[in-house]
Amino acid sequence: MTGEKDLQNLIAHMRPMLDPEPYVFCTFAKKGLMELADYEPIGLFCETEGVTAILPLERARELGLADAEWFRRITLTVHSSLEAVGLTAAVSKALAQKGIPANVVAAYFHDHVFVPEERAEDAVEALRALASDV
Repeated sequence: MTGEKDLQNLIAHMRPMLDPEPYVFCTFAKKGLMELADYEPIGLFCETEGVTAILPLERARELGLADAEWFRRITLTVHSSLEAVGLTAAVSKALAQKGIPANVVAAYFHDHVFVPEERAEDAVEALRALASDV
C-alpha cells in the first residue's frame, strides 16, 4: 500500500475527522524515548534541543504540563502517499485563510493536523469546504 499521490484525489476524498481528545506538545531535554513511552505519546520527534512529545492532556497533566496550549487532532482520512506533493500546502492554506494555525504530522497512512482547541470546529469546517470545492 503506497497511498494516493494525486493532489485532486487526495483533497476530494479526504474526510476530516476530529479527535475528541485534547493534546499538548511538550519538549524534554533530559528524557529519552523509552521514558516517554510510559506517557502514551501519539507522536515523538527527536530534535537537537530535546524530544518533542505529543501527549494526551491527561498524561501531560501527570507531568505538570497541562497549562500549555491544548490542541485537537484532525485526521485527514485519506491514505496519502509519503511522496504526495501539495496536500500539506493546500490544507495549510485553507486554514491560514481562516487565521487557524496548523501543525501537520504525516504518518504512514494519514496526515494529521493539530489545531488550537478553540478553533478545532472552524478548522474542520474549512477542511470540509476545501474537499467539497474540488
